[in-house]
Amino acid sequence: MVSLLEHANRAARERLSSVLAAPAPKAVDDAWLRATHGRVTTLAPPPSGSDLEPVRGDQGAPLLGHTLSYIRFGNEFLRDRYERFGPVSWMGSLGQKVVTVGGPDATQQVLVNKDKAFSQEGWTRMIDEFFHRGLMLLDFDEHRMHRRIMQSAFTRDRLTGYVDQLGPSVRANVPQWNADRPVRIYWLLKQLTLDVATQVFMGGRGGDENLDEINRAFVAAVRAATSIVRYPLPGTRFRAGVQGRKTLERYFRRHLPAARESDGSDLFAGLCQAATDDGERFSDDDVVNHMIFLMMAAHDTSTITTSATAHYLGRHPEWQQRAREESLALGDDVPDIHALESLTTLDLIIKESLRLVAPVPTLMRMTVKPTEIAGHHIPAETAVVAAPGVNHFDADIWTDPDRFDPDRFSESRREDAGHRFAWIPFGGGVHKCIGLHFGTLEVKAILHEMLRSYTWTVPDGVHPRWDNTSLPVPADGLPVRLHRR
Repeated sequence: MVSLLEHANRAARERLSSVLAAPAPKAVDDAWLRATHGRVTTLAPPPSGSDLEPVRGDQGAPLLGHTLSYIRFGNEFLRDRYERFGPVSWMGSLGQKVVTVGGPDATQQVLVNKDKAFSQEGWTRMIDEFFHRGLMLLDFDEHRMHRRIMQSAFTRDRLTGYVDQLGPSVRANVPQWNADRPVRIYWLLKQLTLDVATQVFMGGRGGDENLDEINRAFVAAVRAATSIVRYPLPGTRFRAGVQGRKTLERYFRRHLPAARESDGSDLFAGLCQAATDDGERFSDDDVVNHMIFLMMAAHDTSTITTSATAHYLGRHPEWQQRAREESLALGDDVPDIHALESLTTLDLIIKESLRLVAPVPTLMRMTVKPTEIAGHHIPAETAVVAAPGVNHFDADIWTDPDRFDPDRFSESRREDAGHRFAWIPFGGGVHKCIGLHFGTLEVKAILHEMLRSYTWTVPDGVHPRWDNTSLPVPADGLPVRLHRR
């Protein structure tokens, strides 16, 4: 009975991830967005005698602030605030006042962080309980040291080995999908990317365990970040995240001794072996913390990106066919890193999909001292959210920004070159995603196999709605109809 209930609950979640993301008439959504336009006040007075401006914004609902509106509308909500207030504004969220930053210039100021005013404490307060001391949560000298050690696990030689491992796993899985009825592509891809992560990151260790349990642990940990109740009470999302973290720690610690003894080419062994020229290495705790964070980041963001790209290819058959012709020209061999890098049409398509659906649409920071952003005074101990997704729709940079147009990234146009921080799906500054090249190669490998095995379409009337409870997840799982070639 329990398994039947679990199966029913899972099936329901795959069709609608959250009631907050349920479809509604456009008039209802428009009215909801208008209702977010509350009484405008200032965050804090600027220092006396300065020429700085105060940050304007509004609280939203008591305690929750604008949290529910962001979950439902995501980037659309942030774009609305950017149009109303400009590059810097504040809003209420989960009991605190949060400064939101959009636009390339203001975003660059936050992420480059020249005066070291912005720390990763913004992330830490949200997710440290679940992703303790992951690379993204570390600051300044400590972050620099950990990143320097970790870089040896992402060299060109390592990436070549990772691609050699993921290729056969993708080739074995993708052609087995059910092509007899519509499928929800997000959930197929989520299982696939976890299988790939187990092979590439774990070297196959743990492949005989219950990967559904590991997947649920990752999902619980990610979703717990935006828990309204910040204590592990029974039945709460926060408690599920804490339990998920414990499951993941047991999983990685169980396999750590074998990874330490291995000279394998997987990431787990790579982190165990990683060292700087000065001989600095990771402790066991460091390896476990980094594996939990990296495996989450890799399989979640790759799933989002591959799902969004597959959806757009289903809507734009001319681009699907153009990419397929390039993939078929590679022949039947499992592609190596050089072959994947030669798929230039897929490069354009993936970049455009990352622009339209940034897998990490907000970047959290906390001010460690008073500072300014775009001429606005920001007090110390203020949560700051940079919103790359806003930059991705800046009409001063992008032509017809709401339109799917991969050619905007072609060498003849290069709209992304309009500003260094116009297109930043992988973040920017010293915390730019260390795994961006591997992630792109994984997405290309999966899409390459899909293009070889299937054509696909999006059913009539399906319009994606993204649930922004944590990272953007398609609320309906993105239905597509696969047709075996």
